[in-house]
Amino acid sequence: MNVQSELNKSSLFPNLELLANQVVEGFISGIHRSPFHGFSAEFAEHKIYNNGESTKHIDWKLFAKTDKLYTKRYEEETNLRCHMILDNSASMYYPKVDRLQLGSLNKIGFSVVAIAALMNVLKRQRDAVGLSVYADTYSYYAPEKGSERHFQMLLAQLNTIGNATAAPKETKTYTYLHQIAENIKRRSLIFLFTDMFQTEKDDDALFEALRHLKYNKHDVVLFHPMDKKHEIFFDFENTPKRFIDVETGEHLDLYADNIKDAYHKKINSYIADIKTKCAQYKIKYVDVDVQSDFSTVLNTFLVERNKFL
Repeated sequence: MNVQSELNKSSLFPNLELLANQVVEGFISGIHRSPFHGFSAEFAEHKIYNNGESTKHIDWKLFAKTDKLYTKRYEEETNLRCHMILDNSASMYYPKVDRLQLGSLNKIGFSVVAIAALMNVLKRQRDAVGLSVYADTYSYYAPEKGSERHFQMLLAQLNTIGNATAAPKETKTYTYLHQIAENIKRRSLIFLFTDMFQTEKDDDALFEALRHLKYNKHDVVLFHPMDKKHEIFFDFENTPKRFIDVETGEHLDLYADNIKDAYHKKINSYIADIKTKCAQYKIKYVDVDVQSDFSTVLNTFLVERNKFL
């Protein structure tokens, strides 16, 4: 028996680090109409020149190629601290897929690859990254660091999550967001990946937990991964189906068309409420479709990083 072959068969992710690098390289090569045009893979070593800054560190060779002014960024200047928060509950494992690959991802798979891709960019820019994972427990915490060993440790944790075949049933989002907020002591850029479905039902407590993430002047981005075809538009064949709540076990037997309009109205109202609260607490809300690419996530990161620094 070929042991390595058997291991590869059992792995949902072929190679997370390679996949993340593929996503980032594809994103960089696809940039055409942004302030980063002309950077290629070198964008991580530069920043846009702002009027009034010293011209000492302008990269004139890059100016000759792009006709735009960039200054070289040195290691001591890249002091971003970024903390990733991942909801690892059962609802994040929808839709069910046999093998996680680009173009065929569930919510947890999309979030894992997105975080790995963001870590890839942070590593290139010598920034520090930390990770928190929660569901029915606060299962993992690593503070912000920038070493190669640290990045590999986080990748290993993400890979374990991506290859999991089962997930905790419950989500205690606001319970653990408070604990995570207490752990992040120094000002950081925080990215939260959650579908905002939780066992706990107190919306006021949930939004209070989101507000707590703003403690210590953190900048917070809420990435809301959803399988929009099914979870937003409720696009199912109109045949008898059993819909099961994976976190509570409750189920309904029905025809999709019979409740589509009511469901659509309810889910849109819930999302509108989330957006309103995020705006109120100055949290950036970003909806992402797990069947799309990662450009929204990476573009958001570039914009927020530039604002943060």
